Amino acid sequence: MLSRTADHLFWMSRYTERAENTARMLDVNYQTSLLPQSAAVAELGWKGLLSISELLPSYEALYGEIKARKVMEFMVKDEDNPSSIISCLRAARENARAVRGALTTEVWETQNQTWLELNRRIRSGEFERDPGQFFEWVKFRSHLSRGVTVGTMLMDESLHFMRLGTFLERADNTARLVDVKFHAVQSDFFGAASAKDQEYDFYHWSAILRSVSGFEIYRKVYRDVIRPERVAELLVLRADMPRSLHASMNEVVSNLAMVANDQSVATSRRAGKLRAELQYGCIDEILANGLHAFLTQFLDRVNELGASISRDFLIPN
Repeated sequence: MLSRTADHLFWMSRYTERAENTARMLDVNYQTSLLPQSAAVAELGWKGLLSISELLPSYEALYGEIKARKVMEFMVKDEDNPSSIISCLRAARENARAVRGALTTEVWETQNQTWLELNRRIRSGEFERDPGQFFEWVKFRSHLSRGVTVGTMLMDESLHFMRLGTFLERADNTARLVDVKFHAVQSDFFGAASAKDQEYDFYHWSAILRSVSGFEIYRKVYRDVIRPERVAELLVLRADMPRSLHASMNEVVSNLAMVANDQSVATSRRAGKLRAELQYGCIDEILANGLHAFLTQFLDRVNELGASISRDFLIPN
C-alpha cells in the first residue's frame, strides 16, 4: 500500500475517535455540572478537561476565566482549535475524501454525512439548546463509522491501518483521562472523610466510568461500591474492558502484526513490550510506584510508538 494512502486512513480513524473521546468527556462534565456543587469544584472539572487535551494555555489565552459554556464552545465549534469536535470531524472527512477509492461507498457516505449533519446541527443552534443530545449524536456517529468500517471493508491493509489509528488514539485518551482525574482527586480530595467528600467521590468516580462507558461494566465485574483502585485496574489492566489501555494495546499489536514489514521489527517489539507490561501488570504495584508516573511514561511510549509507525509506514519516501 502507498504510504500516503495508509497515512490518510490512519488519521481519518484517529480524528473520528478523537471527536468521540472529546464528546464523551464534555458530556460527562456537562452532566456533572448539573449536580449541586461549589463553583470551585465545577471549575476544577472544566480545567481538568482542558488539561487532558493539553489545551488549557490556549483556552486561557482566548477567554481567560474558565466558564462551562465557553469551554464547551471552544471544544465543540472553535475551528481554530485543532482538537475541537468540528476540527476533528472536518479532518476525518478530508482524509476520507483524499482516499475515496480505498473506502467502500458506505464508509465514505458515513464520514461525509457526519460532516454535513454536524454543520447543520451547529448552524441551527441544536448544540446550545441541548448539549447532552448533541454529544450523544457525536458518539453515535463514531460508533456508526466504526461499525460500517468493520462490516463493509475488505480485511486487508486498509482496514488494519484504520484500526491502528483508532486504538492508538483510544489508548492515548484513556491514559490522559485516568491521569488527570486521579491526580485531581489525590491533590484536592484525598484525606478528607466527611460524608460530603464521600458523596463527591462517588459522583467523581462514576463520572470517570461513564466517560468511557464503564459504569455498568464496573458493576458487572466487581459487584461492589466504586473504589479508586478498582477503577484504575479496570481502565488500565482489564483486557475485557473495551476502552482500557490493555484492550487498546491488544488491538494495536494485532493490527500492527498484519501490516508488519522488514523495517518495522523495532516498532512491533516496542508495541509488544508495552502490551506485555499491561498484560502482566499488577494494580497494587502500579499504585505503590505511583499511578501518575506510570501513566506519564505510558503516554510517552505511546507517542514514541505513533512516531515509529509514522516512520515505518505513513511518511512518503
